Amino acid sequence: METNLLIGGKEIKTDQYLEVSDPGRLDDVIGYVAQGNPQHVDDAVGAAHKAYQSWRKVPLEDRIALVLKAADLLEKESALIAEVISKQNGILLNTTRAEVNMAVSVMRNSMQFAENFFKPVELEDETGWVSIEKKPMGVIAGIVPWNAPIVLTMQKLAPILIAGNTIVFKPSPFASIGITLILQKIGEIFPPGVINVVNGDGDVGEALTTHPLVRKISFTGGGPTAKSIMKSAANTLKGVHFELGGNDPAIVLEDANLETVVPNIVNGVFRRSGQFCYAIKRIYIPSSMYNHFYDLLCEHVDQYKIGHQMNPQATFGPVNNKNQYNNVKRLIENLRNSKAEMVELGEKLEPGNWDNGYYLNPIVVRNMKSDQELVTGEQFGPIIPLVSYQSEEEVIEMANATEYGLGSSIWATDTDRALRIAKEIESGMTLINTAFQTQLGFKHMPFGGVKESGIGRENSQMVFDEYVETHAININKGMNWK
Repeated sequence: METNLLIGGKEIKTDQYLEVSDPGRLDDVIGYVAQGNPQHVDDAVGAAHKAYQSWRKVPLEDRIALVLKAADLLEKESALIAEVISKQNGILLNTTRAEVNMAVSVMRNSMQFAENFFKPVELEDETGWVSIEKKPMGVIAGIVPWNAPIVLTMQKLAPILIAGNTIVFKPSPFASIGITLILQKIGEIFPPGVINVVNGDGDVGEALTTHPLVRKISFTGGGPTAKSIMKSAANTLKGVHFELGGNDPAIVLEDANLETVVPNIVNGVFRRSGQFCYAIKRIYIPSSMYNHFYDLLCEHVDQYKIGHQMNPQATFGPVNNKNQYNNVKRLIENLRNSKAEMVELGEKLEPGNWDNGYYLNPIVVRNMKSDQELVTGEQFGPIIPLVSYQSEEEVIEMANATEYGLGSSIWATDTDRALRIAKEIESGMTLINTAFQTQLGFKHMPFGGVKESGIGRENSQMVFDEYVETHAININKGMNWK
């Protein structure tokens, strides 16, 4: 399979193609992806800027209609796209199928919020008349990661285009094929140049984030990359929107029903093999129930069946890439030299293929100190620390003792107490008795972090604030001002 760039409505071949392998079967080549260069970026931004001149004038209702048409296309192509993405990023096929459905919902939700958001405000009195309108910004750079690429791409695409902007996407090299293919198909719905795709390495990213015609950069990924992007954006004072990593605490209270809570926490830790931004990254348990919680957690984690992501029997897939794999292995080696106790769990479905992919057992670690790296950092992999606490004040202090602040969760029978504690947690969102948003929450909760977990929000009506400028007009009715 050969995947090319998309610039100005045309597929563009290049003189360099990246070979893409399956992270669960490293000797299986999935396809080849055209690699762009700074000149391709300049061409793509130029095409997007040209398209913007007319796209911004398309009536809102017509822009919404085209995004809805794109959502219908994604839904129609969901089976193919899910299969291609899972083969490249290593996420279980059923999980990716669910992700595609989420992406369709994101696009349709954006439409529902748009009409109210873009209503102009008009004010008038005897002295004058004021109009406040929201207008598009121009060309937006969208840089998306590999772990949930389809939903994270559509969370940008829908509001950016509905707002009247155009876009140049740079997918992750670790999940580029499926994203590029669906963007090429969706691109046919829109005028040429409204959607562009340039795959490549750091030189492509730098050319995109420094280009003078790019008005804003919307990036989902890691903090170090975001800091580099922010420096690149400074010279032209570009806007930035960052959805970054997390070190999400799960706080279990004394009255929690562990038989109900533990299976949900396990899913919140190990879904996608621990590779998603708001996964539970550390668990705080009252000392009085610590051992019981540990035993129950290990019992459930041990039920995972680790295998290739396309194997219908597998409930746990490989990690995505060599860097992630090595980072978790490094954490494991560091723990071997500490007093922490570590247990590897789960069943290997294909032990003969184990060394042909980035496979890791899910790992539970107990007797952790609150200042150890596994507790204070973001592991982004299948290893979870358990920390005991003595008091409510202590656990709130430990939960907030980090520069991360994306998500968090509280687990309790007394939801009033859980709500009171939730309001003390420094994070963009807190979930109570769930590791994932409910249907209502998914639609209406602004998604994003505080501190070093991000700048700005996605989803809900607030997402449109990221991609518009406010234009105010004032008419003087003839009053003389002294």
